[in-house]
Amino acid sequence: MAWGLWFHFWLVLNSLLFGSLTILCSFIDPSRKLSQVMGRWWGRSLLFLARIPVQIEGLEHLVPGMNYVYTANHRSNFDIFVVMAFLPGRFLWVAKKSLFRIPIFGQALSRMDYISVDRDNRAAAIRSLNEATARIQAGASVIIFPEGTRSTVREMLPFKKGGFIMALKAGQPIVPVSINGTGFIQPRKSLRVRPGPIKMVLSPPIHPQNFKRKEELMAAVRQAIEANYDPDFPYGPGGAHD
Repeated sequence: MAWGLWFHFWLVLNSLLFGSLTILCSFIDPSRKLSQVMGRWWGRSLLFLARIPVQIEGLEHLVPGMNYVYTANHRSNFDIFVVMAFLPGRFLWVAKKSLFRIPIFGQALSRMDYISVDRDNRAAAIRSLNEATARIQAGASVIIFPEGTRSTVREMLPFKKGGFIMALKAGQPIVPVSINGTGFIQPRKSLRVRPGPIKMVLSPPIHPQNFKRKEELMAAVRQAIEANYDPDFPYGPGGAHD
């Protein structure tokens, strides 16, 4: 627990530092490329401080310059760190509204043109998804966690349909992303942080135009994520030993 508290101390400092740099860079470079670099180093510095080695597989499936809708499973805050650190290219987040209220950090999210979603306001949420669709059609990549929140069980939670409606409207390929190991490092609602490896696997893109119904698309994406998702990684059933 002491190490977990120490890590969260550094998490706050790093977020203030890189959040401030991100805001500054957004004014210097309107393209937001420098801001993306700051976000990448924010994620990498946190993984370094937590002593987390990361293995990435499947980058060969991506075409440079192509925009995608990345969909990933979600068990821990460390999912965010590893995606920010190692997912290639520039991408936007579709994130819950409460994150945008955090001082400095929330302003950095806004300056990077990330998209806020109010989960308690259906009309506002639809507007946010329409905005994300327009961004994708204009050439941006977007990442979503289709479960909507962090899972506390071994199995993935049911998928929310909003992100898939967005992908169907935009007509851009979906890249399923399987993240393994983060649930052991820091489970949801826990301050404990335990060093351990992470493996992130990118599956081949799935093209929405090959599906007539969103339910079929959701099932295909879920199957692809589950094919490379190991809830017991890297220790096997029963978990790691302290």
